[in-house]
Amino acid sequence: MSSKSIAKKHGGVDKIFLILTIILVVVGFFIFYSASLGLLAGGTTKFMAVVSNQIIFGLIGGIVIALITSLIPYTFWRKWAFLILGGSVVLMILVFVPGIGVFHGGARRWIGIAGQSMQPAEFYKIGFVLYTSAWFASIKTKASTFKFGTLPLIILIVLSAGLILMQPDTETFLVIAASGVAIYLAAGGRWKPLFIIALVGAVGLAVLVTQRPYLQQRISTFMDPAKDATGSGYQIQQSLIAIGSGGLTGRGFGQSTQKFAFLPEPIGDSIFAVASEEFGFVGSVTIIILYILFAFQALRIATRVPDPYGSYVIVGIVVLITLQSFMNIAAMLAIVPLSGTPLLFISHGGTALFFTMASAGIILNISKYQKR
Repeated sequence: MSSKSIAKKHGGVDKIFLILTIILVVVGFFIFYSASLGLLAGGTTKFMAVVSNQIIFGLIGGIVIALITSLIPYTFWRKWAFLILGGSVVLMILVFVPGIGVFHGGARRWIGIAGQSMQPAEFYKIGFVLYTSAWFASIKTKASTFKFGTLPLIILIVLSAGLILMQPDTETFLVIAASGVAIYLAAGGRWKPLFIIALVGAVGLAVLVTQRPYLQQRISTFMDPAKDATGSGYQIQQSLIAIGSGGLTGRGFGQSTQKFAFLPEPIGDSIFAVASEEFGFVGSVTIIILYILFAFQALRIATRVPDPYGSYVIVGIVVLITLQSFMNIAAMLAIVPLSGTPLLFISHGGTALFFTMASAGIILNISKYQKR
């Protein structure tokens, strides 16, 4: 049966998922705005530039692209999945081209376009999910075989490793690999090959750690943050202080003190600590629950879509968004090593918010085809 014959609308977009997405966007912007107030300590110019950039390219751009992707039949992405993945690979390669790639903080993860920077990995994530889903939907019941299931998964993961680990961006690679594994399992893939892949991956990661001092430092800091409290352990120490000082209900909106002079990257990967200080334990738990509900409702839609491709796309996107977000939260709570990954829907980064909204729009379109 063709994808066209399967794709039959059963109603409008899923209202619960739409409402949860809107809540995350609105809550995320207010938290971001509050965290951005910390930039006023260095003058109003940077504050206005950062906020306007987030509004124009992230918020407004994200809403527009979400509307567009929610209107495009999701079967369109299956037809063009290979070209989308290919285009994202080209963009990933451009980060290494002098004059185009932007070097910042010891990494090459951005390209400059018309005076603005873009992180191609965000586009690659979607391309990876769309193509991986298309592949496993096309082989139907053969996902449990090595030739059609395990081997293609390995090839896609190795391709991702080659493109992303060179930037370097270990955390993004782990998120993408996890989304690929989730799609593979949803398609009927076997667990046994995954244990072998995981073992080989663990060995490879261990070797990578020995070759990259910054990874060794992150692990060392994770094991004992107080060992270098004014150096490598400074961010996690200040994060824990901010989270702890929030108490049960927090200091109140805009009242964080850590964001002004003590907490590194208050609008970036440390933004959860700012939210925790201002809204306390109640606010922190609420944010986590919102992500859980977002994932739960999306996966509920996936179980109701008759087309396997639509289901696999949702599974991949849910893993991309929730795993990366929980990695950020866990790092701020010192549960895992610092990763530098943004808290999606909330952290500064127009590219991340833009493509996160595009992904949510795709899920909204797929939800039109779920059986009510």
